[in-house]
Amino acid sequence: MANEQPQSPLFNWSQLWMMLALLLVAIYLFNSPKKNTVADLPYSSFKSHLADNAITRVEMQGNRILGEFREPQYLERDDKAFSEFQTRVPATGDDRLLDQLEARGVVLVVRDDDENSTLRAILSILPWVLLLLYFFWLSRRTMGQLSGKGSPLDFSRQLEAQIKGDIPDTTFEDVAGQDNAKQEVQELIEFLRNPEQFRSLGAEVPHGILLMGPPGTGKTLMAKALAGEAGVRFYPISASEFIEVFVGVGASRVRQLFETARKNTPSIIFIDELDSIGRTRGTGLGGGHDEREQTLNQILAEMDGFAGHEAVIVLAATNRPDVLDPALLRPGRFDRHVTLDLPDLKGRVAILTVHTRHVPLDPTVDLSKIAAGTPGFSGADLKNLVNEAAMAGARTQSTAVTMANFDEARDKIILGTARSLVISAEEKHRLAVHESGHTLVAHFLPNADPLYKVSIVPRGQALGGTHQLPVEERHTYSEDYLKDRLAVMLGGRAAEKLLLGTVSSGADDDIHQATQLARSMVSRWGMSDEVGPVDLRASEGHPFLGREIAQPRHYSEHAAKVVDDAVQQLLLSAQNTAMDLIEAHKPNIETLITRLEQEETLHQQAIEECLGSSVPRSFTTISGSSHPVD
Repeated sequence: MANEQPQSPLFNWSQLWMMLALLLVAIYLFNSPKKNTVADLPYSSFKSHLADNAITRVEMQGNRILGEFREPQYLERDDKAFSEFQTRVPATGDDRLLDQLEARGVVLVVRDDDENSTLRAILSILPWVLLLLYFFWLSRRTMGQLSGKGSPLDFSRQLEAQIKGDIPDTTFEDVAGQDNAKQEVQELIEFLRNPEQFRSLGAEVPHGILLMGPPGTGKTLMAKALAGEAGVRFYPISASEFIEVFVGVGASRVRQLFETARKNTPSIIFIDELDSIGRTRGTGLGGGHDEREQTLNQILAEMDGFAGHEAVIVLAATNRPDVLDPALLRPGRFDRHVTLDLPDLKGRVAILTVHTRHVPLDPTVDLSKIAAGTPGFSGADLKNLVNEAAMAGARTQSTAVTMANFDEARDKIILGTARSLVISAEEKHRLAVHESGHTLVAHFLPNADPLYKVSIVPRGQALGGTHQLPVEERHTYSEDYLKDRLAVMLGGRAAEKLLLGTVSSGADDDIHQATQLARSMVSRWGMSDEVGPVDLRASEGHPFLGREIAQPRHYSEHAAKVVDDAVQQLLLSAQNTAMDLIEAHKPNIETLITRLEQEETLHQQAIEECLGSSVPRSFTTISGSSHPVD
């Protein structure tokens, strides 16, 4: 779809008043005599000027006379001369007038009165017609900008112009990191290419496919690639485009979309952000929404109306399947669900390969190392990473993108742009102590993720950060790993308490994250002997769906106190672990603090030089960053 141009204001008041003023002037000019250039003469005065041979030309139209003086005349009570005049013949007539005009050689012109009356009537009505047309145009423009599309009366033409049903040139080669999803939709391609093969066996491929997954995982790209692989027409539209100011317009848009797709089978309809109109009907704190619900009802009716011979597949994408109306998910509609997850290490390498096809890379760039340093990145995040790295290389006027550019881009995405702050020597020392505490604890704990670098350069809202990299992709977390993770989070506060004697507000985010993790360990994952394997978390329902007005707690006050005590015990134990490690390696951490204050950023090799060898881990050095502690 073409990018929408920015909308102008509904109207400009100065233009409106100018238009009204011009129309009033036109009305006045058409309907009033030309008193400034034409003199109004009594008939007796006209006869006197005619007798004095002062008139050269006369135009008669009914009983009205327009004439010209031989020379400009000064009339009574006027301070200027007039070259033209107008008068009217008395109702009784003047039989001698024509003879008098002929005797004095006056040029006589006679015009048809009916023809001129019609023209004057048209000219008198014309300004009012123009005024009505202007307000009609203004009202249509106003309604169009309120709805974002144009007037509700011409929505069909607007929709037809937006969705042309082209065959995309995108294929599965452009979709990386989603091999499982591609396998799930593979049979749809065969059906669209050769539907008769399925029909001969009485098979019907599902008409509704719901693509689910976190933002940025490539749901729209997958839908477009599916149409490109099958070589069929693709009709993409955002669900929010169905919603209009007036009830019923969205339903009409749905009818036209499905009708157009049926006329051009085989085809694919793609509805993006389905949750914007597909939320559960008749619920929520704000009640129902007539236009949205009617549009949803029309989509349900259209999907029920598919005949067995129609090769039309409806794809929809959402990252909130939990809020969808149950009627959308029943068999016959969006009954097949394809999940697009965040890519794993192999998938991230494939995605980076796709996005760097047209980017000149330095020979030292290793995409596998970059992928290993970006766990949790979606396809959109990786595309942004490549773009930021290319921009970083362009700023330094490099001919190729280097690993340093990717490192800078990764830090910028995770923590934000580096800031220039004036920090006192005392605050800088405390910051170095804090980050060194995180670093030392992560370095010596056996289950902690290996370190990549530590920095006290302010980025985003953080004044510094300790970066770790996972040894491998994790889908579940062991209790030992989580406890070591808690100790690393509280290592900065422990170092401040041991080495400086006081703590600061710098541990605010550390305590927040550690408390959330400890509460999950106790109330969700059963990692506390005092609580045991009981689910004591609060309800995860969403109040805006109307199913619950609040988030109730399904356990007693005594159980809540047991949970709070267990969380506190986990956090105190983690802090004691961190303090014991720092006390045991005090000379090493003092060396690290001194060097960190001098260089501000230390990578893995420099960290090992200060702290010595860490516990054995199966870890390959990776140039990347992840898991900022602060």
